Amino acid sequence: MGLIKYICLFSVVLLFSCKGENKLEVGQKTSMKIDKIFNAGTRVKGEVIEATFNIENTGDYPLVFGEIKGSCSCTVAEKPEDPILPGEKGVILATVDTESFRINSEVSKYVTLVANTEPNRVTLRITAQIK
Repeated sequence: MGLIKYICLFSVVLLFSCKGENKLEVGQKTSMKIDKIFNAGTRVKGEVIEATFNIENTGDYPLVFGEIKGSCSCTVAEKPEDPILPGEKGVILATVDTESFRINSEVSKYVTLVANTEPNRVTLRITAQIK
């Protein structure tokens, strides 16, 4: 009789532990749709460019961003802090300070982000003509 109770208890513990594992999994990959280029057009030297990159989670798991950084000190980006759920949309915001750029030049600045997608690194580009 004691053996049957032990087997039942073990089965219940195993059942609940399996449920917990399916609930939270590290390494779940998802997919996203994102506009990778922001053309700021013609800008005046010294102006701050505000770039917006629209994101849509096209996968089956929440989209989570890790590291995000600009290609230089003049480029700063902000990621969504909360996960973007499947089917939902979000925004990456980036600013580029044009103070140090030459007049009559074309510029390209980059933002690299890491997310739970495949590939896990995505590079976004901000372009402008400085007058």
